[in-house]
Amino acid sequence: MTWLRPRPVMAPLMAAVACGCAAVGPNFKSPAPPSTLRYVTPIDTAETAASAEVTGSAGLRQSVVLGERVTAQWWTLFRSPQLDGVVRQAIAGSPTLEAAKARLAQAREAVAQARAALYPQVGLSVTDAEEKQSAAAFGLSPQTFPLPSSYNIFQVGPTASYNLDLFGGVRRQIEARSAQADEHSDQLDAAYMALTGNAVAEAIRIAATRAQLAAVDEILGLDRQNAALVAEERRVGEAPDPDVVVARSQVAADETLRPGLEQQLSVARHALAVLVGQAPGDWSPPDFDLATLTLPGQVPVSLPSELVHQRPDILAAEARLHAASAQIGVATAQLYPAITLTAGASASSLNGGVLFSQNGLVWSIAAGVTQPVFDAGRRRAERRAALAAFRAAAADYRQTVLQAFGQVADLLQALSHDADLVAGQRQSLELAASSLRLQRIDYGRGGIGVLPVVDAERQYQRAKVGYLQAQAQRYQDTVQLLVAMGGGWWGADLGRRP
Repeated sequence: MTWLRPRPVMAPLMAAVACGCAAVGPNFKSPAPPSTLRYVTPIDTAETAASAEVTGSAGLRQSVVLGERVTAQWWTLFRSPQLDGVVRQAIAGSPTLEAAKARLAQAREAVAQARAALYPQVGLSVTDAEEKQSAAAFGLSPQTFPLPSSYNIFQVGPTASYNLDLFGGVRRQIEARSAQADEHSDQLDAAYMALTGNAVAEAIRIAATRAQLAAVDEILGLDRQNAALVAEERRVGEAPDPDVVVARSQVAADETLRPGLEQQLSVARHALAVLVGQAPGDWSPPDFDLATLTLPGQVPVSLPSELVHQRPDILAAEARLHAASAQIGVATAQLYPAITLTAGASASSLNGGVLFSQNGLVWSIAAGVTQPVFDAGRRRAERRAALAAFRAAAADYRQTVLQAFGQVADLLQALSHDADLVAGQRQSLELAASSLRLQRIDYGRGGIGVLPVVDAERQYQRAKVGYLQAQAQRYQDTVQLLVAMGGGWWGADLGRRP
């Protein structure tokens, strides 16, 4: 049996451990929060304030509360019990959230797997082998010391190995895996944010489409009334035949508006069913009504320095940056020697009779050092690649922050412009309704033909649909802004605990 004396090797290793060698590679620090204090320029801010004054005079005021955080159940701001119930169903039954939770659990197990390398690895070895030896291998004469042609040897005992990790390669690997687990946690938050936002958006789309269908039905009712009036005038000889044709053509033209809107309604219903984790054939959403949804009067908007700690996409980008930083340490540690301690003890016997006796005890302890000598530049290339990956992750992080700020700026301006559009469409609708009423009175008196009436109906139709579309867009932009603030994931119970 070959036995290595441990003392000459262990002494310098123990001295190295006593020095408290730190892990190689950079120690990660979170990026500093942005210095910007506003989302939009001063010119845009002035335009927003002017729009708010116009909106307030129309009785449709909506203000932004800077420095406030979105609550976890932000959709309750719309004050719709039906909407609250559907969102709860989506959170409970979404396969997307379930998949995100499973990926997070997988990432956490990867951390536990990497952390296990910090501890000694202990195993049990059992061997039953048939061997043949020659006396000449021991410097003896086979004729004088004949050995059996073959024999069985039994061995059983524990083995142990330990990586000293003097340069922190294992610790950096654990750090990288932990950062990746943080990224999956952020992706779970992003999935929650997207799920709730999409569910509310589809509910509003259902309500808006139903309102437009009701408007089309109202327009068709006016068309049919007008066609009946013209037909009666034609019967008594007070209206020419072309007026009858024009009135009927208007009815036929407006009837073509329903199929497209009905298709939009079906798509929104099916999309909402999928979001709650149900097949469209097994579940139907409530008949949301735009009139029963309350537009939030105050929209919370976090400061730019706080937004970077609330948006899951920004936090995920920071986690990827952290993982890339740790990978630099992993690649750097591979340039240094790897030191491993091994030990083993076993009981050996040729016939099993003295297997567990003192005479059959065999043991060993060793220290191994592996130093890279020549690898054609592979390890240094891996380190350069890790540095390049870190620079790319840093650039991606900055881009993610800029895109988030750009999205918030767009939505803040959109809310202001939506308010102006709703006010304008409302005034246009009121004027179109007055014009149609006057034209119908003049036509009944015989002062005008049917064409001005038809034209007034078309103007009313466009104003009615435009007003409803402007209302729906204002609701949708409000939803998107609340989601862009982070969607309140920090207050949600997503069952992320293992």
